[in-house]
Amino acid sequence: MLKVENLYKNFGKVNAVDGVSFEVKKGDVFGLLGPNGAGKSTTISMISTLLAPSSGEILYDGKSIFDNQKSVRQRLGVVPQEIALYPTLSGYENLRFWGSIYGLKGSELKNRIEEVSDIIELNGRLKDRVDKYSGGMKRRLNIGAALLHMPEMLIMDEPTVGIDPQSRNHILDTVLKLNNQGITIIYTSHYMEEVEYLCNKVCIMDEGKIIASGSQDELVEMIREKTQINVRLNRVDGLISEKLKEIKGVSDARISDDTVVLHGDNADTLLADIALKVSENGMFIKSIDVKKPNLEAVFLHLTGKALRD
Repeated sequence: MLKVENLYKNFGKVNAVDGVSFEVKKGDVFGLLGPNGAGKSTTISMISTLLAPSSGEILYDGKSIFDNQKSVRQRLGVVPQEIALYPTLSGYENLRFWGSIYGLKGSELKNRIEEVSDIIELNGRLKDRVDKYSGGMKRRLNIGAALLHMPEMLIMDEPTVGIDPQSRNHILDTVLKLNNQGITIIYTSHYMEEVEYLCNKVCIMDEGKIIASGSQDELVEMIREKTQINVRLNRVDGLISEKLKEIKGVSDARISDDTVVLHGDNADTLLADIALKVSENGMFIKSIDVKKPNLEAVFLHLTGKALRD
């Protein structure tokens, strides 16, 4: 559906986007995950035809998006990171304005506003001025404006920044509902937990480059040996960590107070062997805590820094 090939964007001597390539297939919820300044917003600005690349190509259904920008824009919905609303107008007036920009009018526009207000759940507040809205309500109206023309693909740039947890959860659930209705989603975020919740495919960006891509399982597989297992015992001695290291798949074991901290390939296959080895050494397990690797750990492994550093 969308193919980005060797994309560059330079601002003077700064390479904001540095040779980025990826593909988004119909039906995907595609995540661009990376810290602020990674190049995510610049990348989607080019996909949205709002910014011309320095070099590279962006294809939509096999054709360059820059050959017929007007047609491409009709097929895309864009939710920018900055709120794109008129604060002195009501919610309804904002939706009517943005719908008219997409060529909607009359009963068609009225019906779409009603449908979209159901999706974003602002029916009872559309008559109010936007400057009376909470941050979460503004974000939801921002999404509604991008849905009026029934886009095939929705591009969302950090849509939950600066809002309360309840509004955030509403937006995340709305994304999944829209995807279930057939809309392909590109979702940028520096919140690992959002991308894990939403996305079936992820590209991790840092300093303008794609440093890893794939499904969540494929990305986590890169560091599967980083699974941490904390085994709290009734007692410990200096030998138990060495005995646990003998288990195939355990890469490291160290003692911390009454707990042995292990790292291994796959906790699901190691737990039985750990329990047996502990029993053979005359001890018993009081508790086990397994910390499986996630996208945050992948980013830390690849870059040496946390996503929100």
